[in-house]
Amino acid sequence: MKHLKLTLFVPGLLLLVAAQTNSKTTLADTTDSLSLKLEISDCEIDDDIKNTIALFKTGNVDEISSIIAFPLHREYPIPSIKNKKEFKQRFSEVFDEILIDKIVNSKCEQWSEVGWHGTMLDNGVLWMANSDGVITSVNYQSDFEKKLIQDLIAKDNQNLHVSLKTFESPTCKIKTKNYLIRIDELTNSKYRYASWKISEKESSEPDIILNNGELEFDGSGGNRVFTFTNKNYTYKVYRNIIGAYDTPEISLEVEKDGKIILTEEGELIPDS
Repeated sequence: MKHLKLTLFVPGLLLLVAAQTNSKTTLADTTDSLSLKLEISDCEIDDDIKNTIALFKTGNVDEISSIIAFPLHREYPIPSIKNKKEFKQRFSEVFDEILIDKIVNSKCEQWSEVGWHGTMLDNGVLWMANSDGVITSVNYQSDFEKKLIQDLIAKDNQNLHVSLKTFESPTCKIKTKNYLIRIDELTNSKYRYASWKISEKESSEPDIILNNGELEFDGSGGNRVFTFTNKNYTYKVYRNIIGAYDTPEISLEVEKDGKIILTEEGELIPDS
């Protein structure tokens, strides 16, 4: 009988230990879960972000225009918004109901500070400066802007030299001190570089056409570089969206055998 009792007791003890072990594991998991919830609930929205959300809740376009850094760049070939007056006229083109709702109902965890680049909403839909809460970039395209782009492309195509009429989509037109430059995306995910002397027009035959361009993005702020090669020459076009106050919109850099032989600052040419 003693042997029988011992046999019955040991399994019971093992079950008790297992139950206690499971209890501890469950408690630890629960504690981790609670800690995560506390971290999320303790997340605080910055005052500048609160102000931005509040302004879009009111829908007061005049007040919203006071927190916009001009010019507010739009996707090429849509021209940039130059000032408050233009912003009020074109507000709904950029900030449709979808984007306004995204801003107004945004949560703390959707906003991220990205060093000197500023603070972004989601994956860069909207960017704000860290110092004063001014909106510096809006990387969103409304249905209105999508249609406008197609209309502008069709109009632009009429004035191009025949060698440039075939492309997937236009990327940008640039003016530097000495050159007029056009970059288009081709159907094979490559980019085309066409260049003229500054005094010439796009309807004339380009001095240079390169069809092997590659695009590389620098983070989620929209900065990018286009790289084209021509034998021992390399052409780089830097498109700067997020940068210091004096950062140019465009930087052109030409290398020969790995050595820089030309650098010129440039600016975007609006389509209209």
